[in-house]
Amino acid sequence: MKKRNLLMASTLSGVLAISSFAPTIFAHDELDNVEVDKGERTTFTAEELDQLGEPAVDGSKNLNFLKEVAAVQTEQIYEGIQNNTADVYAHKGFAYLGSHTANGGNGGVRVFDMKDPENPVEISAFAHDDVEGTWQEKVIVKSVNTPDFNGELAVVSVQQLNRKADTSGGFLLYDVTDPYNPEKLGYWEVYSETNGTHELYLTTQGNRALVLTANPYTDYYSHGEEKDFQIVDVSDPSNPKTLWEFDPRSLPEVSEDFNGYHWEAPDGKTRPVFAHSVIADNTGQYAYVSMWDLGTMIFDIKDPENPKYLGRTDFASDQQGSAHSATLAKGGNVLIETREVYVPVREGYEEAYGYTRIFDIKDKSNPKLLSEFKTDLVDNIEDGPTFANTVHDPKVRGNTLYLSHYAGGVYAVDISDPTQPKQIGQYTPDQSFVWGVFVDKNYILASDIGQGLKVLMKKNGNK
Repeated sequence: MKKRNLLMASTLSGVLAISSFAPTIFAHDELDNVEVDKGERTTFTAEELDQLGEPAVDGSKNLNFLKEVAAVQTEQIYEGIQNNTADVYAHKGFAYLGSHTANGGNGGVRVFDMKDPENPVEISAFAHDDVEGTWQEKVIVKSVNTPDFNGELAVVSVQQLNRKADTSGGFLLYDVTDPYNPEKLGYWEVYSETNGTHELYLTTQGNRALVLTANPYTDYYSHGEEKDFQIVDVSDPSNPKTLWEFDPRSLPEVSEDFNGYHWEAPDGKTRPVFAHSVIADNTGQYAYVSMWDLGTMIFDIKDPENPKYLGRTDFASDQQGSAHSATLAKGGNVLIETREVYVPVREGYEEAYGYTRIFDIKDKSNPKLLSEFKTDLVDNIEDGPTFANTVHDPKVRGNTLYLSHYAGGVYAVDISDPTQPKQIGQYTPDQSFVWGVFVDKNYILASDIGQGLKVLMKKNGNK
């Protein structure tokens, strides 16, 4: 296994071309060999945003907060280069917006002061000049108190545009106790011939801080030397230490000659397997890993050096798996799984784009399917392979599930009865390509890959 030192880059490489076209997208299933681009929309400048039409809003009267009160494109931190956006997070009155691959990437994380939600102000950027030729999709920020750090800690995924470059992906750690002046603390590197860490999660256990990482294809490209899902101790953010990694070959349904990607599943089909995303519950005791066609895997991580595999979701033989992301509801007793299916027609499978599944996980060793929720885009297969019509990421607040859905914008779903989810609202920007959604107590944030940050509130402004 080769490792590279962190490459500091104060300027972008000269290969960064100025372009308004959206980039090739990474980290759906890059080994799928399907010619389809997530970046199916233009990356708009701030001036071009003003020329777009009004967003479409639909919903029952108790869900009128899906009103757009602000739409802000990120600033150009490199002259003449407009970065585009990825996921979004909020913490203590500030929004943190990750960036995607447009125009050479290296857009970093943009921090917005949200004191006035109708007028978000971009106040700083970080993680944009640390590792050349990378993009910074995912950011998680939490309050951390360990013997080595006390404050607001941000972890940022780092992915290479070229996995053969003389760099490594992984994740960066920043002190954002003062969001106006983020301070870099450390960097964790994964096997260098992968793109890096795609999604991650920061959690705490007492005075210990852990980062859970999903590093797609690490097992495959390293020939088993490293694994896709790893747990890293970041209690000392300047010195992150890998504690544990999961080997799928430990499962009875995965053979010892598994190559890290092609799984000979019990249904007789060869299915793709890689870690795409990971979350923890509010206690930091359980991890939920989106492992594509192995489903959402549940681990007891109370002892993070020795986690225990508990169970996983599975799929009908005619369902493409594509377990992409997950969230929890009902006090952690309900698991919501989104499936990013972008090729709706494959031999031997149902014809559909990706939709959402809801599970009872009171018994974590035996997840039970309660329901499936499909939007109006799921069966619109006339477009063929596209990311526009598949669900992407889920978030929950109370009894409402929010789904980012690319061309569909943001859907709101009542899950008071998780066996009968009901759509109760939808927000769709003009030329929508909504990547992420985050629910704060005072507002809902959406990140549009081409348009930047969207802020949604109730029409009367109340939470």
